[in-house]
Amino acid sequence: MDTNNATKYMNPYLAGFLLGLIMLAAYYFTGEGLGASGAFKRYEIAVLEKIAPAYVESNHFFGAHIAAKENILENRLVYMVLGVFFGGFISGAVSGRLTFKVEHSPKITKKTRVIAAIVGGILFGYGSQMGRGCTSGSGLSGMASLSLAGFIALFAIFGSGYLFAYFFRKLWI
Repeated sequence: MDTNNATKYMNPYLAGFLLGLIMLAAYYFTGEGLGASGAFKRYEIAVLEKIAPAYVESNHFFGAHIAAKENILENRLVYMVLGVFFGGFISGAVSGRLTFKVEHSPKITKKTRVIAAIVGGILFGYGSQMGRGCTSGSGLSGMASLSLAGFIALFAIFGSGYLFAYFFRKLWI
């Protein structure tokens, strides 16, 4: 690997420290932690309400959000996810890393990598709903509030990642 063209990333320890500061700021200013799955659930409800309003009203979970008579997308988590998306886009553009390519192992095709990413994303999304929150919400926010469930969630997420990494390593190595 040519060290002159190596991609520069933030020091992971500094990034972890800054993430901790962001968590503290979130608790201080909002009284709640961070979590992206809540925002995606709100996007899902907003879309479903447009295409199948009867289903949304009859569904216990979705209906509770609609019955509040508030704009489902007027929520700090929705704005947080938008900020993460646009902030990442701007960061990639400014640092020269904004490219539209599929990085994959030479042992697999681009199509296989894309399919694996989509299936993995769907499984993680489903798991975040079963676990009542994503890595940020269940793990980081849970651990920041010293919740036993937060510690268990984060250990389960990373533990299963280590457990299954061996079997799926050819998708990235």
